[in-house]
Amino acid sequence: MKPIYLHLGGALALSFTIAACVPAPQPTPAPEPAPTPVATTPAAPPPMPAPAPAENWIDRPQTAGNWTYSDSGENAVAQFVDGRGTSVFSLLCLTADRQVGLVRNAASGGNGQMIIRTETAERTLPARAFTPDSAGRPRLIAYVSARDPLLDAMALTRGRFAVEAPGLSTLYLPPWAEVTRVIEDCR
Repeated sequence: MKPIYLHLGGALALSFTIAACVPAPQPTPAPEPAPTPVATTPAAPPPMPAPAPAENWIDRPQTAGNWTYSDSGENAVAQFVDGRGTSVFSLLCLTADRQVGLVRNAASGGNGQMIIRTETAERTLPARAFTPDSAGRPRLIAYVSARDPLLDAMALTRGRFAVEAPGLSTLYLPPWAEVTRVIEDCR
């Protein structure tokens, strides 16, 4: 035999001997079982704090409802109707007198006053009991000249104008086109 085969044979024997000395790999441990989820009810979020009262009346929420307009030929009327279909405020053009009647449908009758607040003007108007509406509810009415700047302030105010009457909730009404139309019809 040639010496090269001896070296080759010795190298192979040495390789097998070294391989026999390496320990066998450990088996892979079984995975740990996932913890069983425990059903929990999430805690309710804390209640939202009540909104702080608005410092300025113009920042208060607008009264829910819509304006309607009608013209009987002699007198134009814009009515603000709430979500239940009830008219709560009206502007009535009295063409013959060149006056605008501001009518607040009331839960109770009586004489008193009506306060109109706009972005640029505020006025307390004398109001008196007016004929009840078709449902028999009493109404308050205040009259202003068709050329009164208060009407312009109501039509051009930022976002809303306020109507206050003693013993009634304040109305925060939008100055939609119906308001301007009644005022212009009276001029």
